[in-house]
Amino acid sequence: QVQFVESGGGLVGSGGSLRLSCAASESIFRHWAMGWYRQVPGKQRELVAHLTSGGSTNYADSVKGRFTISRDYAKNTVYLEMNSLKPEDTAIYSCNSLPPQTWGQGTQVTVSS
Repeated sequence: QVQFVESGGGLVGSGGSLRLSCAASESIFRHWAMGWYRQVPGKQRELVAHLTSGGSTNYADSVKGRFTISRDYAKNTVYLEMNSLKPEDTAIYSCNSLPPQTWGQGTQVTVSS
């Protein structure tokens, strides 16, 4: 049972922008806080942004002011708008609930210097 399908990753130069999308199962999307996580091989997965069901947002210090999380209830989709990208943002990005459940495939974001 697929619960999260991420898309929108790619290769972009430093300072560029990307918009990630995550289609989620309706049962999860409508009842759980949702977040975007990222992981670099060999390192622990990091929560970079999350959005509560009440609409509050929280960001990791490393992305604050550059990333924006949002959700579209009509499409059961969570977005991550990423601006002013840096090489250290390179990672596999995945969406999930808080706390996380089964992981999807994620989407690769690569930022070249």
